[in-house]
Amino acid sequence: MNSAHPIPPARFDLLARILHWTMAALIVAMLFLGAALVGSLGNYHRALVLHESVGVAVLVLALIRIVNRLRRTAPPQIPAISRPERIVATGSEVLMYALFTAQPIVGWALVSASGAPIRVFGGVLLPAIAPANAHLYHLLRDVHTFLAFGLLAVFTAHMCAVLAHSLVLRDQVLNRMLRTPRFRRTSTEPAPGHPLQAPVPTPPDS
Repeated sequence: MNSAHPIPPARFDLLARILHWTMAALIVAMLFLGAALVGSLGNYHRALVLHESVGVAVLVLALIRIVNRLRRTAPPQIPAISRPERIVATGSEVLMYALFTAQPIVGWALVSASGAPIRVFGGVLLPAIAPANAHLYHLLRDVHTFLAFGLLAVFTAHMCAVLAHSLVLRDQVLNRMLRTPRFRRTSTEPAPGHPLQAPVPTPPDS
């Protein structure tokens, strides 16, 4: 009697998976560097340059990710996900995309308003996108902080939801973003050539 493993869920395309995991690592790095800047931990100037560089990388990858998402339809959700959950997931995804783009742009404008040069990736000078102005600088700093907490909250909620589905519900949601092996059909009968396979009798010579 033959039996089969559950059919794995459809996965995102390779570019989407690479962008997803790369951006996840960069977002974590950006949040830690931002916290280091607030607490003035270590070398402030070096942490600032790293924070700005990571922010630019996040902005570029976010734009690529949005274009890729518009060009390629996301795979269907697994049947276990209810309609309300799908609505919440879609809303949180849109919110994350908005934060991924808005936060680096606000940070770019923030540094521009301070009047300081913006050098990223070891020396690449970026143009200012806002005039040097003390009042605008303080306003953008508050907006940047607000968006940072919003990004942290949404990112944490996303991680908790993924962990709940993976460790508690075990419904293969995470496999949509992973390179999962193909399931093979298994059988209780020995394969041909197996030691337990009975030899096929040879008809006697006539």
